[in-house]
Amino acid sequence: MSGEGEQRGGFGRGGRGRRGERGRGRGRGRRGGDREENVWTPVTKLGRLVKEGKIGSIEDIFLFSLPVKEAEIIDYFLKDKLQDEVMKIMPVQKQSSAGQRTRFKAFVALGDTSGHIGLGVKCASEVATAIRGAILAAKLNVSPVRRGYWGRSNGAPHTVPCKVTGKCGSVRVRLIPAPRGTGLVSSPAGKKLMHMAGITDCYTSTRGHSRTMGNFIKAMFYALKATYGYLSPELWKETALLPSPYQEHTDFLAKTVA
Repeated sequence: MSGEGEQRGGFGRGGRGRRGERGRGRGRGRRGGDREENVWTPVTKLGRLVKEGKIGSIEDIFLFSLPVKEAEIIDYFLKDKLQDEVMKIMPVQKQSSAGQRTRFKAFVALGDTSGHIGLGVKCASEVATAIRGAILAAKLNVSPVRRGYWGRSNGAPHTVPCKVTGKCGSVRVRLIPAPRGTGLVSSPAGKKLMHMAGITDCYTSTRGHSRTMGNFIKAMFYALKATYGYLSPELWKETALLPSPYQEHTDFLAKTVA
């Protein structure tokens, strides 16, 4: 009878066996097998070119105005240099039939203190989710910032090249070049954005309801972004028109991805 009991079928306990043997069960042996999920698999043409090393720097992307649809492209070039900071978190409410629905809106700025800055805004039901989404949006929104001199062109560029203006809502922010050693004459939020962009000396002038932090940092971001919108005399010289990366590597892009 004992032999029949050991070989008996039915549902039983799943054949755990002797003490110390876990049996087949659901197991916990797959922890190390999912590590390859974090490997970036590009889904755009630009992503494929970047991962294969066909594009040397992020400046080539800005030169040809190629749209960036994957945050991993920015990480590939600037991951070790990027600094991000949460500028503001605010609750927003929506009236629904069941009452009020509260969500959280996050503003995140990031930059490499060397001429690149991004600003992202995201709304989510949880603060952590909103911050993660804002960081992702900021990476997709990274823009180059042109820097220049006040007076003599000695040393590294330290201020904005000319007077620039950004506007959002009622807030209008004007950035004015300043002599070397002046520092950043602005509010704490404006100083953070300009430091992330790599500007060390600058005067600012603000009009409108600048207490609205969201509109103020957006206007500041638009002003920094506008520095490449002016064609100053040092940019008048002729430049050779090079083929875009899509055209240059068309044979590589024509290959079917396995």
